[in-house]
Amino acid sequence: MTYCVAMRLNAGLVFLSDSRTNAGLDQISTFRKMTIYEREGDRVLVMLSAGNLAITQAVKQVLSSETIDGGDGKPITIWTAKSMFDVARIVGSAVRKVHARDADALKKHGIEFNCSLIIGGQIQGETLRLFNVYAAGNFVEAGIDGVCYFQIGESKYGKPVIDRVVTPDTPLQEAAKCALISMDSTLKSNLSVGLPLDLLVYEADSLQATQLINIDESNAYFRMIRSSWGQRLRDVFDSIPDPSWDQAASSVQTHTGVQQSQAMNPINKIAGPDA
Repeated sequence: MTYCVAMRLNAGLVFLSDSRTNAGLDQISTFRKMTIYEREGDRVLVMLSAGNLAITQAVKQVLSSETIDGGDGKPITIWTAKSMFDVARIVGSAVRKVHARDADALKKHGIEFNCSLIIGGQIQGETLRLFNVYAAGNFVEAGIDGVCYFQIGESKYGKPVIDRVVTPDTPLQEAAKCALISMDSTLKSNLSVGLPLDLLVYEADSLQATQLINIDESNAYFRMIRSSWGQRLRDVFDSIPDPSWDQAASSVQTHTGVQQSQAMNPINKIAGPDA
């Protein structure tokens, strides 16, 4: 399992991925989940992968030579595509090609075709775009209906903080901080996600990936997050009043005086088998 998150903001893009693919008492494997395709001044494409490692590696191999019809009879690749939409189409085509080749054989061995990808970046002359590509090769784009981020892999632990903090107007460095806190929450709760991490912060229209860092146990900033985030949560938790129960009344009342909703009837207690 793994955890990857990518954010599309007005100021740029943030990508973060862990590197654990297998976890057990005597086996922990590490493989990078982030792949960067860059032609400086022309395009920066970033792909994050989750799912079966053999499948995602096969997709990457196929992607290097995959083409689709450009509409004018000429094939296009990720290096010649004029739009990120076409890049997403090419990634989806690569996924379908691997599925057609391997899915039946995997099924015979009881293995599901499990593959999730995030592809995002910018091509010269086009705005920032971010896509989530599914195992069927279809995809959706961030920025539609207010959704400005995607998660793949073990996403549930790191989702709440992103939902509360990140909007399209969030500054890049603040979004990067939020992504790292999201990752820390996941690391805390799930053994199948682990260090080291890859973090890329891309500034809009720069057309180069310069803010890229690998984060391991020795990274001072991430160590600070890991040590302080839990304590800050505890401090906030302790600052919230405990509920108090008024045994003389039929409703639940907190210290702030807010009463239980009267929209539902009180719960009936079952007193015995004949009740």
